[in-house]
Amino acid sequence: MALAALEPLLEANVAKEIRKDAQAIACAAELAAAGRAPREEDLGRLLDRAREVDREFLAGMRGLPVQLDIPYARIEPLRRKRVERGLDLALRILDGWRAGRGLRALMPADALERRLRELLALYCEETTALAAGVRASGAIAALRGRAAQLLGEVMNAEAERLAHEAARAVHRVRFASHKST
Repeated sequence: MALAALEPLLEANVAKEIRKDAQAIACAAELAAAGRAPREEDLGRLLDRAREVDREFLAGMRGLPVQLDIPYARIEPLRRKRVERGLDLALRILDGWRAGRGLRALMPADALERRLRELLALYCEETTALAAGVRASGAIAALRGRAAQLLGEVMNAEAERLAHEAARAVHRVRFASHKST
């Protein structure tokens, strides 16, 4: 019952992260179009935008049975590393596409899986650090520590599975395109 009360929060959190990732991918597209590597100011701009998204997320949490104080001192280094790695991967993919090479040709399945696993592991670590800033009341407060631990375990297991499945899906032979007529 207490966990059902957190469902809107978890859905909003996923939407928040999608917005941040979309901003990073858009930045990578701009960098690729300009033919340049990311600079410190690009990373700083993305981190500033991420904080704006966080503020909007926090404002939307009003009325929910939890409050969140984001521990930026712990999260920013993880977020910076995740943004750097994400930009690097996105630029690599975009540059390859411009050269007429698809993702399969750019990265073997194992390398793609490692890169995805690294990004997801950083996200899991960031989420675990964020859990320290959660304040709750009632039944949720009693479950907070255990819920954070379970969430971390589930996220890490799903990150492993998702990275593996995504890499394999990219490299799966597309039989329909190889049929003879």
